[in-house]
Amino acid sequence: MCGRYTLTASAEDIAAEFGVDVPADFVPRYNIAPQQPVAVIGLDAGGRPRLAFLRWGLVPWWASPEQARSGPINARAETVASKPTFRDAFRERRCLIIADGFYEWKREGRARIPFRFRMRDDALFAFAGLWERWERGGETLHTCAIVTTAASGVVAPIHDRMPAILERGARDRWIDPGADSASLHALLAPSDDPALDSYPVSRLVNYVANESPACIEPA
Repeated sequence: MCGRYTLTASAEDIAAEFGVDVPADFVPRYNIAPQQPVAVIGLDAGGRPRLAFLRWGLVPWWASPEQARSGPINARAETVASKPTFRDAFRERRCLIIADGFYEWKREGRARIPFRFRMRDDALFAFAGLWERWERGGETLHTCAIVTTAASGVVAPIHDRMPAILERGARDRWIDPGADSASLHALLAPSDDPALDSYPVSRLVNYVANESPACIEPA
């Protein structure tokens, strides 16, 4: 799964990598947690990529007001096209969720040791994401979830699941409204990316209130 991640890059670097406008008040994030606003990229009405901030935790359009208080943060690649919570979004509302690292925890006895995973060159990347719009009684929510797949490479010894990371050449295809299901599923297959690296970090990341560069310092 993916329950915590980072986006520590500058607004300028994000704009250069993804070709989108980034708000001037954007601030780096070191411990992004569920139910918080996260940076995603989708297509606007004119088919151009646009950055927006959506709440992490997908609420399907048909959810009750009670269900809308929170939603699943991850969607399994194996069932994303068939599970009612995700199938409409998979078919019609796919997005890129921007990151430059993510955390997973390794159990050692009773302890849970946090690890940060990143590209060896600290490059930005994109998770495969889904988004939804929920409306009731004048209230509108825009929410999202990260698609996960079976872990491979450096992630597998730590956890059995990982976010589906899209290669640069696959990003446009993932958000293409005309893409077919088979080609989309191919993008979600586990890959042993040699560029991905990991290292243990401070247990500061165990608490969502902690939000500083200290969270990504090697332990």
